[in-house]
Amino acid sequence: MKRKLAVGAVLSASALLAGAIQVSAGMAYAAPSPAALGHGDQLALAAAQAPAAAKALGLGAQEKLVVKDAVVDADGTRHFRYERTYDGLPVLGGDLVVHQAANGKVKSTDKAVPGSLAPASLSPKLSAGQAAAKATGAVQATVGITADADEAALASVSGASGDAQLVVWAADGAPRLAYRTTVEGVRADGTPSHQVLVTDADSGALLSSHEQVQTSNATGTGNGVFVGSVSLTTTLSGSTYTLKDATRGGQYTTTLAGKTSGKGTVYSKTSNTWGSGSASNGESAAVDAQYGAAVTWDFYKNTFGRSGIRNDGVGAYSRVHYGSNYVNAFWDDSCFCMT
Repeated sequence: MKRKLAVGAVLSASALLAGAIQVSAGMAYAAPSPAALGHGDQLALAAAQAPAAAKALGLGAQEKLVVKDAVVDADGTRHFRYERTYDGLPVLGGDLVVHQAANGKVKSTDKAVPGSLAPASLSPKLSAGQAAAKATGAVQATVGITADADEAALASVSGASGDAQLVVWAADGAPRLAYRTTVEGVRADGTPSHQVLVTDADSGALLSSHEQVQTSNATGTGNGVFVGSVSLTTTLSGSTYTLKDATRGGQYTTTLAGKTSGKGTVYSKTSNTWGSGSASNGESAAVDAQYGAAVTWDFYKNTFGRSGIRNDGVGAYSRVHYGSNYVNAFWDDSCFCMT
């Protein structure tokens, strides 16, 4: 999912290029047969051709092409993807793809944004520190607000990660100087948050935001000691599954690994099958706890119309492997958790 804090949004290259303009060019390059080139050689070829391509496309003296990718079709047709810089600054929305025939002749070019990329000024009114503070404030204003069904609300904000970077914002067709800032935080279900915000370098107005930590719901199989084989709603982030259920308030299960205090470590792995049904497998107890929490959530929802025990949309978390040979269970209001 993608969190947006403003009407402006950083469009992906694919989306931008879907409505791109076609620019014919007659320039050609002498080059080895594409079939003889590996991907690294293709990237090197694209880099070597960048200055000539920029000149043929009529780019300004302050614009440079930076190779992003190179793809060669089975028939030898080449597609070189470039990002642009302006006076050394990254241009957001300056992507373009040069399409070449197998003999190196340029057939067409897809531009993300037509027209000039020159901003009115290269001197920002705000400092990098001021820009970072405004970006952090924009994220802070969303704490506790749930915007997506499969994403827990932001619980806390730790601040900007590193310095705000000066860029040229051109994604909306009106190039201007801006800052790009990454703001870190934690969501209510424990998922980290790394939001990239673009703000106007003069006014501090928010132009775009994007959550880098992407998660999605998945259905896994659990084998518990008491509940047997059951389906579990889990969370997939990249290639890692966790015992977190975003459809039920972000409730999750952790292991205390023999300790008697603390929050524990959330169960995570690269496969979506949990436990073996045997007590000797530590995940089996986690399956019992996670499934029990899901059934409890559904009971409150279906019987009383409540979203969670407190009716605040936040799921309780569960801890397993408490202490040594502990064979009981208890609820603790201080952590709003089951152990």
